[in-house]
Amino acid sequence: MRLIDTHTHLDFPDFDADRAEVLARSQALGVQRMVVLGVYQSNWQRLWQLVESSEGLYAAFGLHPVYLDDHRPEHLGELRAWLDRLIGHPRLCAVGEFGLDYYLDHLDRQRQQALFEAQLHLAIEFELPVLLHVRRAHAATIATLKRLRPARGGIIHAFAGSAEEAREYIRLGFRLGLGGAATWPQANRLRKVVAGLPLEAIVLETDAPDMAPSMHANQRNSPEHLAEICSELAALRGMSAEALAAASSRNAEALFGWD
Repeated sequence: MRLIDTHTHLDFPDFDADRAEVLARSQALGVQRMVVLGVYQSNWQRLWQLVESSEGLYAAFGLHPVYLDDHRPEHLGELRAWLDRLIGHPRLCAVGEFGLDYYLDHLDRQRQQALFEAQLHLAIEFELPVLLHVRRAHAATIATLKRLRPARGGIIHAFAGSAEEAREYIRLGFRLGLGGAATWPQANRLRKVVAGLPLEAIVLETDAPDMAPSMHANQRNSPEHLAEICSELAALRGMSAEALAAASSRNAEALFGWD
């Protein structure tokens, strides 16, 4: 199978001891391309150095809502500078990870919204897709996307919404990132939604080192697990793993403008 992991955090310290080995094993299992997403200003340089030094890795830069209290007003200016410097580079693929998180009560929603919109405007300006974190905030996210309409669309990471929310995102030109969450048998509602999604809307992801699939419970997640995730989701949809992998890869390549 030819696979693309559209959402990883391979720059995180969780991989410091064996990152090269993880990359080699993942590529041997068919994961040809992996997107590494920045989440705060202080990890962007580390991320870019990793991406530049490793075949098959691609970078996105963003200010994640969970780290809201770590972000400073000047970091938006620095994000613009990074995008301005790297736009057109073949290893830059998106703006992300950013978005809205209403699950954590201590995160100020007004500040989140302002940061969300500022990064959407940057993506629109630089004509890049967006990789969005959306947790219990689908209504606010959809309303904002309808208002600002980023032309390149993007991915709703770790999609766990309803069938109607999925349709709204798809109408807006977004793909839905699917990973380990839907491999858990108790995720009945999500599994039903995943089974009915149009194939052209699906992209596969791991969110490594987080959100491990059921077959690797309580372990560090890894792009190495993407083939198993693909197989489980394909069975859920009544199709072959090879067909799902091929469709997901086509969808990711179309989104990011890859040959």
